[in-house]
Amino acid sequence: MFRTLAMTLAAAAFVPAAAQAQNLRYAHFMSPNSWQHEQIFQDWAEAVKDASDGEVTVTVFPAQTLGKAPAGYDNAINRITDIAWTVQGYTAGRFPLSQIMELPGLFDTGAVGSCAFQKLYDSGALDEEYDQTHVLFVHTHDPGHLHTAGTPVKTLADLEGLKIRRPTAVVGDMLDRLGAEPIGLPAPQTYESLQRGTIDGYMLPWESVESFRLEELTDYHTEFGFYALAFVATMNKDVYESLTPEAKAAIDANSGMDWAVTAGRGYDEAGAKVLAGLDPETVIMLDPEERARWEAATAETTQAYIKELDDKGLPGTATYEAVKGYVSECEAELG
Repeated sequence: MFRTLAMTLAAAAFVPAAAQAQNLRYAHFMSPNSWQHEQIFQDWAEAVKDASDGEVTVTVFPAQTLGKAPAGYDNAINRITDIAWTVQGYTAGRFPLSQIMELPGLFDTGAVGSCAFQKLYDSGALDEEYDQTHVLFVHTHDPGHLHTAGTPVKTLADLEGLKIRRPTAVVGDMLDRLGAEPIGLPAPQTYESLQRGTIDGYMLPWESVESFRLEELTDYHTEFGFYALAFVATMNKDVYESLTPEAKAAIDANSGMDWAVTAGRGYDEAGAKVLAGLDPETVIMLDPEERARWEAATAETTQAYIKELDDKGLPGTATYEAVKGYVSECEAELG
């Protein structure tokens, strides 16, 4: 009997790895009630589970429960989480070519921006920026706008001296050129800062006004399309390499363009709903002459940023031109 038991235990020890479930931890900084939590993270987890026939399961950790938003990329490197979704610009200077996607006027929708960004990544142009992790997909949100408490901003003069939350250093440079005082903050800190009066307004896309409950504190919205953030969903390299071929195939099947566009389109759809729900009297549209002045000021940011990259020996101009080409391709492909 003991010999039979020993043989049974020994056989159990050699169960093929493919039969052993692998649970991955996926961390993000959005609320568990956000559309992103459901449509980007939970849906991705279910897709991977289905593709792997249950071999890979994913537990999603929302709302910075596995680390603060700015540390997201490092948390994936150091395996504080297995997978992280984060904003590249939260760590200034680390992803210089990726942050070209933030520059104003490149695209009009999150779907097109995400498609173009994924094409740029797939081209290999960004390999050195992400060589410490295994990237699943990259994307953008739809263009972000200016939202203020108390002060309607209809002209550059109205913006002068206002303390405005900026998501990244690139956007901060633009705000500075527009005459505002940029204040660096991750998105989850915007509500408290606005409530305390330490900022007068913030830069975010339409959907984030609702996602972070900022409509409660916001009086005016100036529509311009200042920037779009770059995002990455990425995985610890060692964890990816430790997966069975079947598990890797499930991850690979849920990487790349489809999920990039899904995320970008999600921002478009959520943003349209938020905009439709706002009081039209609070939404400020710049008149053509004023818009031209704003466009001239923001164009200076683009020129300065590209020159800075070129001066450092990075292919700033070439990458910027490539992005514009990818945008044209994506506009045609997505309709």
